[in-house]
Amino acid sequence: MAFDGLFTKAMVEELNEALTGGRVNKIYQPYKNEAMMVIRARGKNNKLLLSAHPSYARVQLTDTVQDNPSEPPLFCMMMRKHLDGAILENIQQNGLDRTIVLEFKGKNEIGDISYKQLYVEIMGRHSNIILVDKEKGTIIDSIKHVPPVLNSFRTILPGSLYVDPPAQNKKNPLTADIQSVAQSIDFNAGKIGKQLVAAFEGMSPLISNEVVARAGLANRETIPPAFVEVMKPLRELAYNPVMIDDGSKTYFYMVDLPHLQGDRTAFDTLSALLDRYYFGKAERDRVRQQANDLERLISNELQKNWSKIKKLERTLEEAENAGEYQRLGELLTANLFMVKKGMTEIEVLNYYDENGAMVTIPLDPQKNPSDNAQKYFSRYQKAKNAILVVQEQIELTKNEIRYFEALLQQLESASPRDIEEIREELADEGYVKARHVKKKKKMEKPSIEEYVSSDGTLIHAGKNNRQNDYLTNKFARRDDIWLHTKDIPGSHVVIRSDEPSDETILEAAMIAAYYSKAKESSSVPVDYTKVRHVKKPSGAKPGFVIYDQQHTVYVTPDEGKVMEMKK
Repeated sequence: MAFDGLFTKAMVEELNEALTGGRVNKIYQPYKNEAMMVIRARGKNNKLLLSAHPSYARVQLTDTVQDNPSEPPLFCMMMRKHLDGAILENIQQNGLDRTIVLEFKGKNEIGDISYKQLYVEIMGRHSNIILVDKEKGTIIDSIKHVPPVLNSFRTILPGSLYVDPPAQNKKNPLTADIQSVAQSIDFNAGKIGKQLVAAFEGMSPLISNEVVARAGLANRETIPPAFVEVMKPLRELAYNPVMIDDGSKTYFYMVDLPHLQGDRTAFDTLSALLDRYYFGKAERDRVRQQANDLERLISNELQKNWSKIKKLERTLEEAENAGEYQRLGELLTANLFMVKKGMTEIEVLNYYDENGAMVTIPLDPQKNPSDNAQKYFSRYQKAKNAILVVQEQIELTKNEIRYFEALLQQLESASPRDIEEIREELADEGYVKARHVKKKKKMEKPSIEEYVSSDGTLIHAGKNNRQNDYLTNKFARRDDIWLHTKDIPGSHVVIRSDEPSDETILEAAMIAAYYSKAKESSSVPVDYTKVRHVKKPSGAKPGFVIYDQQHTVYVTPDEGKVMEMKK
């Protein structure tokens, strides 16, 4: 867990510097386990994210945009009632635990001064956000309720007394010296990293592994000095937020950890670091929950269409034998005088064969000779007519497969808002019952993402079919530059310029590749052409277009660069 007690301490210091003395202007709860507060401080509005997500719990300032639900949850309404307009007087941490306390001063219903506390407990799946009346010490409400049957030590329900999480009674690593570290470790027991986590509060395996790595040979002579050395920048508040990607996993911390290998990205603030690290992670988790039924539906439709393709191809293979039915019918007609009702087969001379070979023709004993011959001619005609129909069905089925593969790709990069647009699209196409979909206003335009290239040119990208159709067919100008991954499901991208620089084209191509099925690939081919050369065929599926007069560039998607361009 990178968001350990030491990281929490650094975050509290950052938040105090940015927010104390500020006034709460707005409160909303975009998701079940997350709340957002807009606090006016230091001359600007700051968005404070409070998350009790079981995997991504945290507190940070954020620049991300979250939708405000039309119906606020009960916890959100209670926060608004008690904290709207209140002054944030202080932010503190309980020891080095991952518990942050926000102290507010406001007024109650009759205008008297009142003090409230907002506890944010970052404890994995037990994370919680709890609003407390400071004077009474009682819980007003919490984002998660914990009745006595679930936790006999701490009941977290409205009206209950707030009780701190159980104390761990560990030593403070920031005040520890060489001697105290040496006394805290049993060097004969091994597993020094785990012992450090068990002995000192606020430490995670990430920082304890750094101590062990710097010590080299882990013994009484090396571990204590290495420990003090690692803690030095933390004691001096010399933070250097960094994200480290080793190719298989990404780490973050408020100081560099040299024992970790990989690409490093530095950030000015802890909040900026967390915005980048959690970009897509928590959102992907929410999207998976919201889109689980859609993903299952789309996967089932894909499976059905793949099975349909196989059946159609078998039918086509049989239909292509139509000529054989015609030959058998003609041979039977030529030898009709030899056929008697009740025969199951007849052997005749195959005059189509240059060698004059004999051929056996199966017969229906219930039919007379003429009807047996007619049966073969009917099968010939039916098979011949089926070829055109089956070929048309195969093409339609392939279009369905391309459509659903594109939808699966869109789900991978979708936001919760995008999911609703995809759901509405599937309802319009008849795959989901419309009564289960909340219809938006007819005139509401889809939201399209905006980016700025290094030379200041605007770039727009759609992330689902509705956005793609709007971007390409309505928003874009005829001489704007349009981009899409070559023969790969992905987003439509438009450069708001008729003569963009080569650099801007490459940057827009990177956005197109990033929001495509080839996101994890390298040297992704991206086609670009003027919007005037992009057409939507009549009756085509949403998001489907054809284009010509294109050029192709090859780019490797880079999430960092894409996020830097995002406006």
